[in-house]
Amino acid sequence: MITTEQILKALSNVEEPDLGKDLVTLNMVKDIEIDGNKVKFTVILTTPACPLKDLIRNACVNAIHHLVSKDAEVQVNMTANVNSNRKDGRSVLPHVKNIIVVASGKGGVGKSTVAANLALALSEGGAKVGLMDADIYGPSVPIMFGIRGERPMMESVEGKGMIVPLEKHGIKLMSIGSLIDEKQAVVWRGPMVSSALKQFLTDVNWGELDYLVIDTPPGTGDIHLTLVQTVPVTGVVMVTTPQDVALADAKKGIAFFSGQVNVPILGLIENMAYFTPAELPNNKYYIFGQEGGKRLAEQLELPFLGQIPLVQSIREGGDDGIPAMIGTDNPTKLAFMGVASIVARNIAMRNANVAPTKIVEVFV
Repeated sequence: MITTEQILKALSNVEEPDLGKDLVTLNMVKDIEIDGNKVKFTVILTTPACPLKDLIRNACVNAIHHLVSKDAEVQVNMTANVNSNRKDGRSVLPHVKNIIVVASGKGGVGKSTVAANLALALSEGGAKVGLMDADIYGPSVPIMFGIRGERPMMESVEGKGMIVPLEKHGIKLMSIGSLIDEKQAVVWRGPMVSSALKQFLTDVNWGELDYLVIDTPPGTGDIHLTLVQTVPVTGVVMVTTPQDVALADAKKGIAFFSGQVNVPILGLIENMAYFTPAELPNNKYYIFGQEGGKRLAEQLELPFLGQIPLVQSIREGGDDGIPAMIGTDNPTKLAFMGVASIVARNIAMRNANVAPTKIVEVFV
């Protein structure tokens, strides 16, 4: 007769590949049910976008067959509970598990496009996601998500007035572009910009999120300093294009986050990696150079998250309020899904193995 103890002992031989420990030690096995020769249990993954889901499922089935009974009928249900290692008291963004900053060393590398589609790809995998447009001077989210002219509502939460973020395609959205007339320029000095960012962090009712993706302006300035001094950033996704001038500025951004404020780099994305015309789908033209981002990641020993091609439909979708993840270009969708999968995986490993990010108290 099969027992729960036998099942747990067998599954203690199944390792979670990224975290390097077995499923039982990690408390990832739940709801074991045994009915004669039928065995059913649930494995709780650390991210809905886990690329190793099938590998883990097969390893569980094999462990039961080899160590318990070769005749057992095994049903493995897979679910996910995104992990977090925030230890900051959560006075700001109390229900947000992970805060992802999307950054770039310079403008024009497609950072906002990457941020929007990364958020959508994480949501596609089953996570609860929000996208904050922290580029106060040049907000892109209202155009890219087709919410131009829409204004957020206010609600009372425990006696405090809170902004309700707009929602589109299952993503919670907040941008200065949703609060001011798009024809007006934002002519603010640094303190006012920092104050606006703090309001987005403290006065917006983001609710429960697995990931809050923050699209920051290019470079390293007031916004970035205010951000790391207000909330503990889980990690940074750095966006670059392959050419040397972009790579040089990407290095500076990486040095700022990983060195000066001690925020982990989740990885590097090479955007506009190559151009493939629709009429020649098998051709690749390396307009901005070839694999510069990949080489930089190897040089700095950073995770390389993947290449995003230069595709006309990505630009058209961004201008029309239909991001690539919502469009019909399947190769582009697959590229962003691949990037999101690695980001989610790297966050899970970062939370399991690296000390929590601390809020930066003083910057010198």
